[in-house]
Amino acid sequence: MERKQKFIVPIIVMFLLFFMIAFVTNFAGSMGVIVKNQFGTSNALAQLGTLANFIAYACMGIPAGIILKRKGYKFTSLLAVTVGFVGVGIQFLAGPMGSFAVYVSGALVAGFAMCLLNIVVNPMLNTLGGGGNKGNQLIQWGGTINSTGGTLAPILLGYLIGGAVSDAKVSDAAPAMIIAMAIFAVAFVVIFFTKIPEPHLESKADRAVKVKDSHSPLSFRHFVLGAIAIFFYVGVEVGIPNTANLYMTTSTDGGGLGLGADLAGWFIGAYWFLMLCGRFLGGVIGGKVSSKTMLSCTALIAVAFILCLILIPETATVHLHGADVPMKIAFATLCGLCTSVMWGAIFNLSTEGLGKYTPMASGIFMTLVCGGGIMTLLQNALADKIGYVGSYWLVVAGFAYILLYALVGSKNVNKDIPIE
Repeated sequence: MERKQKFIVPIIVMFLLFFMIAFVTNFAGSMGVIVKNQFGTSNALAQLGTLANFIAYACMGIPAGIILKRKGYKFTSLLAVTVGFVGVGIQFLAGPMGSFAVYVSGALVAGFAMCLLNIVVNPMLNTLGGGGNKGNQLIQWGGTINSTGGTLAPILLGYLIGGAVSDAKVSDAAPAMIIAMAIFAVAFVVIFFTKIPEPHLESKADRAVKVKDSHSPLSFRHFVLGAIAIFFYVGVEVGIPNTANLYMTTSTDGGGLGLGADLAGWFIGAYWFLMLCGRFLGGVIGGKVSSKTMLSCTALIAVAFILCLILIPETATVHLHGADVPMKIAFATLCGLCTSVMWGAIFNLSTEGLGKYTPMASGIFMTLVCGGGIMTLLQNALADKIGYVGSYWLVVAGFAYILLYALVGSKNVNKDIPIE
């Protein structure tokens, strides 16, 4: 308790940054609706912002880990919030400039910041909590606040756009971007004037005496397969709501449902809210249910949900807020319960038995988060060719791989490799 009181200010700041990771990331996904209407892009090109946001992880995952090790938590977090401020600022300028290229550039810069923040916030909260159960407790609270940011982003953007999707412009989202920049600015000031412990900072002397290792995380089959599972996981986690948002807001002539952006925003917000609920539930049962069982069950249920989305006809509807909404949309929203616990389960299974290779494995994991952009782009390219509903077969394939990994691929068959 004394440690928490001592570091209460930086803990609150880390919570805010946890919030911003999901808020900025989901904001980029929801912006696809605006981009498609203002710039007249295809479904695939409407997701370029999301692709740029996530492809930054492929560029920064491993370098961010090196920066953290050599420069420490404080430097890396200050760098992250600075880059985040600049990235959101560039997207803000895309409004008055009316430039698609400027918007995508801003999304890329913001993606660099989100990668840096992801590298920082988890170990920093663990350190501020003193490690062990207390550190883990802070990380769980941070994850909950992360889900809150993810929930609010599409709801806020839907509210700012309103029902007239055809008139939506990047400038409509300006209030949300101003809020994001303000949070980054406050975070910078607080972190700058706060003393933060640096127990894992690597000195030049430490680097000088290092001996080259003949093995790496890639020497472990279950880690390699797990890293691929993370690629697919982030892809389906982001692709489900992003494509559903476009599906709901696109006119019926364009193959969509013609619903208002405000109503679509609530459905997408509900997806992220169910992720929040699922993380709460996962925390409660996590000590009694193995990661393998948790991942197997949720992947199987997710496959069933997506098959319902694909196979239930659009004529089966419910009346909500003056509109007839196909029931199949509910199954996209329900997938939030399944995706909520998958990251933690895949990470645990993949890093089991890695020992000293775990930090390097974390950097590789961050690199493969780029699946959130690549898979989403591919899904919407499919939507352009075979329709929104048909594009969800790619999601089925992603969940099927995750299920196969949980059942077969997660076994450590490389126990002969020294890990101390």
